[in-house]
This record gives sequence, structure tokens and C-alpha cells, in this order.
Amino acid sequence: MKLYSFFRSSTSHRLRIALNLKGIATDYVTVDLRVDEQQQDHFKAVNPQQLVPALDTGDKVMIQSPAIIEWLEEKHPTPALLPAGTDDRAHVRALAAMVGCDIHPLNNRRVLQTLRKQFGANEDAVNAWCATWISSGFDAYEALIAADAQRGRFSFGDTPTLADVYLIPQVESAHRFKMDLTKWPLIMAVEKACMELEAFQKAAPGQQPDAA
Repeated sequence: MKLYSFFRSSTSHRLRIALNLKGIATDYVTVDLRVDEQQQDHFKAVNPQQLVPALDTGDKVMIQSPAIIEWLEEKHPTPALLPAGTDDRAHVRALAAMVGCDIHPLNNRRVLQTLRKQFGANEDAVNAWCATWISSGFDAYEALIAADAQRGRFSFGDTPTLADVYLIPQVESAHRFKMDLTKWPLIMAVEKACMELEAFQKAAPGQQPDAA
């Protein structure tokens, strides 16, 4: 399989984590967002939406990280990224959606480039924008995991789930935007637990071939 990825892309990062947790190796194909390679014709032929990640399974090209990760969960159910109980699965999916639907879309590259180019935002303003939405989302995330008396070391339970797959790339982004994360001690504890695992370490932006 070929993984079309950019080292600093949060959506690529979450898919790399999921692939690593599932033990699935891929060939890494860099799509350099720094030079807008995603807008070039050769990648548009891979993904007409011109976004990363994309996963070429050999049979088809899959796009949109939520869809790909759900496909991985169905195709390779062990180890599971979702708990067994229906209510618990909904809870984990909700935590993941808080990041994937409510935090990340307001902080992705297209939005930030629009702020810079169309609205004249400088880097301080961009960082403040990002901090606003990350803070709002992390406040809610922290409250939800604090309320879970059976939580364990991760966002849910004692093994990584879909929630952690989404959370850790967003924490990485928060570090990049120079945020003080000490106000969310439970999220920081989850980050520590995750980063003790090779699957998360190998997926980190700085470990990718295009990070140099």
C-alpha cells in the first residue's frame, strides 16, 4: 500500500498512528504542502479533493482519514480501536469527533492560509486563532475524560482507541502553535501514555522521511 502523506499534516499523522497500531506497513509518498504539491495535476489525479492523506490499497485509492480509519477497523479488527460496548463506542467516537470535526477543521492549512492571505493575519494572530479553538475543544475533552471514572491511562480504558488516534496529532499541533498545555493535565497524561508506545513514536511528524 502507498500512503500519500505530509509529515506535519494532522490528518496524515492520525492515519499513520492507526496504521502503526494495526501493524500495517506502507510505502510513504511525500506530498509537500509547503510548495502546494497537493494542487499539482499528478496528485489531483490521486485525490481530486487535493488533500492528504490518501491510501492506495492496490485495488483503489481511499481518501478522508475518518473513512480510511473506519475501513482499517473493519478490515483489520485486531487490535481494536473501538471498545466492545455500543455506548462505549459512541463515547469514543464522540471524543474523536470533537477533534476531527470541531477543532482541526478550523486550524488546518487552508484556513490558516486564508487568514494570512485574504485577511492579513500575522503569525501572532494566526496562533491566537488556533489557540481559541484548540482551547475550547480541549476544555470539553478534558471534562469528558475527567468524568469517566473507569478511564484508565488513555482517553478510554487502558489501551489506545480511536480517540487517542485523533487527540495526539492535535496535541502536537497545539505544541507547534506555542500553547501552554498545563491547564489540561489529563490530556497531557494521555499524551505521555501514548508516546511511550512505538506506534505513536514512529508516527510523529519529526520521524517522517519528509521532515528533514
